[in-house]
Amino acid sequence: MYPTREEAIALLAEAESHNPGPWGDHSRTAAHCAEKIAAAVGLDPDKAFVLGLLHDIGRRYGKRHLGHVSDGYTYMMELGYDEVARVCMSHSFNDQSLASYVGHRDTTPEETALIERELATMVYDDYDRLIQLCDSLADAAGVVDIEERMADVKRRYGDYPQNKWDMNLALKAHFEQLAGRSIYDVVEKDSYRPSM
Repeated sequence: MYPTREEAIALLAEAESHNPGPWGDHSRTAAHCAEKIAAAVGLDPDKAFVLGLLHDIGRRYGKRHLGHVSDGYTYMMELGYDEVARVCMSHSFNDQSLASYVGHRDTTPEETALIERELATMVYDDYDRLIQLCDSLADAAGVVDIEERMADVKRRYGDYPQNKWDMNLALKAHFEQLAGRSIYDVVEKDSYRPSM
């Protein structure tokens, strides 16, 4: 289950009222990328848009790092949107390992256990992989070069595991092969700017 496009837009707007910041436009950019890539590779563009728009919805609860993963998962499960809850969890772990998380670990032991338990039982599908890719392409100002985005994260946090870096490039190559052209062309990298 996942909300309609209109419901998702309303959920994001409501969440931004609790915790304003660039994460909202980052989410809009991820949604744009997800919709465009989905249309190019035969996935459901509306579903992809909604999942991209709400992948960081846990940020509604404040400035948390790893905590936004468990917050988003729990919030979406409470609303009955299990497919959104899934990408709230999976988007930060392209190798399904908590060990490769980049950022501050600010979860309680219970939240950490929830993340580990859910990751251990997931079998990633094309939507999980799509949102992981789009998260790596999306900036608050628009679409960015994936390697520039990863380098920026590395500068901010002091680390970016090589395995995670390589997997993001492999995801890009995978979806480019499916689309038959450059992902940057598909997502209108040079012209798209978030505004809704």
